[in-house]
Amino acid sequence: MSTLHTVNKSPFTNGSLLSCLKHCRPGDAILLIEDGVYGALKGSTVADAVCENLADVRLFLLGGDVRARGIEDEKILSQARTVEYDGYVDLVVEHDRTQSWL
Repeated sequence: MSTLHTVNKSPFTNGSLLSCLKHCRPGDAILLIEDGVYGALKGSTVADAVCENLADVRLFLLGGDVRARGIEDEKILSQARTVEYDGYVDLVVEHDRTQSWL
């Protein structure tokens, strides 16, 4: 059974993303939304921890939230894939359950 994990808090003010990474299993996916999208910034203090967990876990960002924060594509980890709201729905349908990290 796979899980879609959603993280909406910045990893620089909250430990949700790091906790989420510790609980992910192969086949799971992480969707960063709202301020959570900062967790996919290259060269950040959490970038190494995020990348270490992406061998068996996919990372997605909500495009509207990335654009709203003015984050340029070249500043995002190459392993991250941007999706729009229809992609968010697809991810929910694709996984057996959804876990929101607050």
